[in-house]
Amino acid sequence: MTVDLEHDGLVAIVTLDRPERRNAVDHATLLELLDVQAAIVARAPDAIRAVVLTGKPPAFSAGADLNGVEEGQFATDLAAVLRGFGSLPVAVIAAIDGPALGAGAQLAIATDLRVATPDSVLGVPAAKLGLVVDHWTIRRLASEFSPPIARAMLLAAQTYTAGQLHAAGGIHRLGGLDDAIAWAHELSRLAPLTIAGHKLGLERALHEPDADDAFEAARSAAWASADAEEGRTAFLEKRRPDFTGS
Repeated sequence: MTVDLEHDGLVAIVTLDRPERRNAVDHATLLELLDVQAAIVARAPDAIRAVVLTGKPPAFSAGADLNGVEEGQFATDLAAVLRGFGSLPVAVIAAIDGPALGAGAQLAIATDLRVATPDSVLGVPAAKLGLVVDHWTIRRLASEFSPPIARAMLLAAQTYTAGQLHAAGGIHRLGGLDDAIAWAHELSRLAPLTIAGHKLGLERALHEPDADDAFEAARSAAWASADAEEGRTAFLEKRRPDFTGS
């Protein structure tokens, strides 16, 4: 198992459990997260009224596990997981301690609220890998972290500490897992139908438009490029990639 689900009263604690890979997300992890989301839906709000998503130390999630990751089914299931957290009828808090990069940052912005230790680092290094993230991620980064920060993350592969993002409003509280769980217990005592209604309204306010053909063509071209293969190979070999634009 790569995902643990525990219960603390009305709070569900979901933990990414691949510490030897710094909780890098592989396809099995995505499938387990989909199962966990279904289990939460089945028990909310009677038995579950808040969720904490975290990673076993030393990371929240260092990103996608690039061994064998391709755009196809992995990308489809990742999109389902990210949107799945938004569709849960209860508030989801990310408890971030350590790196939240790539897919890890995507999971962080998929949650409703974020608690992080000040030195935790968040970013989307897709430009270092020759990849293009989906339109949902671009819109969500801009809405949760601000358009200027989203531009820096996506166009310059810039990372930010949780302290910096807290000052900008993208991290709601600074603290550790215990702080996130305590906050989740506070939320569990609020009116569940109000939380569900407000969450639905917030998600609908960020409704994603129909996919743009030009963007999807650019995204597919990047994923299928020699640069994407070079980016993945260089990452695994721990060297600087040599991109050619092809």
